[in-house]
Amino acid sequence: MMSAMTHYVKSHGLGNDYIVIDPAKVPFAVTPETVRLICDRRLGVGSDGVMLVSPGDGADFGVRIFNPDGSEAEKSGNGARIFAKFLREHGYTDKDHFTLHTLGGRVTCALEHENGRVAQITVDMGKARFDPLDAIEVDGRRLDVTSVSIGNPHCVVVVSDLAKIDVHALGPKIETHRAFPDRTNVQFAQVLSRDEVRILIWERGAGYTLASGSSSCAVVAACHRKGLTGRDVTVTMPGGQLRISIAADGEIRMRGPVEEICSGDFSADLLRRLGPR
Repeated sequence: MMSAMTHYVKSHGLGNDYIVIDPAKVPFAVTPETVRLICDRRLGVGSDGVMLVSPGDGADFGVRIFNPDGSEAEKSGNGARIFAKFLREHGYTDKDHFTLHTLGGRVTCALEHENGRVAQITVDMGKARFDPLDAIEVDGRRLDVTSVSIGNPHCVVVVSDLAKIDVHALGPKIETHRAFPDRTNVQFAQVLSRDEVRILIWERGAGYTLASGSSSCAVVAACHRKGLTGRDVTVTMPGGQLRISIAADGEIRMRGPVEEICSGDFSADLLRRLGPR
């Protein structure tokens, strides 16, 4: 069990890592500036984002999610699994089924234990909402896209061969395209079969990412809508696999692993830079 005064817990879902902080247990205000420093992999602890314990607003618990650039994200699938494991293993709840309030809507988490630890979590991610946008122009070339929200925005680009896609070049151009005034998360998807899709991810505010839960949900929603896959799909990413299913009513469910990396305290040197409350 974590010490009551430990400042943070760091965990990952398929290589997508987050630092969880309870604002009541740190001696500084969590701001975009402090988030950027904490997430810095040389000057801080290093992560793909920070999650804060927050009021539940009608749900059992609440979470605020920050990208490493300090901007706030509405929802994160990997983040939801990481946060749920944190709550269960660090004394916030003794339940294996509970709800989280996010800016992108309420999600339900169901926890599975292996050898005394939370190992797999299923998250109900809500329903996909599609925008009419179906194409954008990038570098003078038309790209067919699916614009979809899973509580946060996504642009899915179905391609015939992922090996031919330069994510680092194309991803930021789509993220910041004028069609997306609030920027968007970008996925390149290659359909392997009716029940498997391989994807590469460029995440809004984070860049190239090994895995993303909400991105996986967005891709399956888009591919199912296009008739390219069924309702139960394994999404393979550089970080690993998630199982995504779409219920008859459109509710999207995601099942995947989560692992804790470490917990600890910020040093006096770092706390000096993070500043007082």
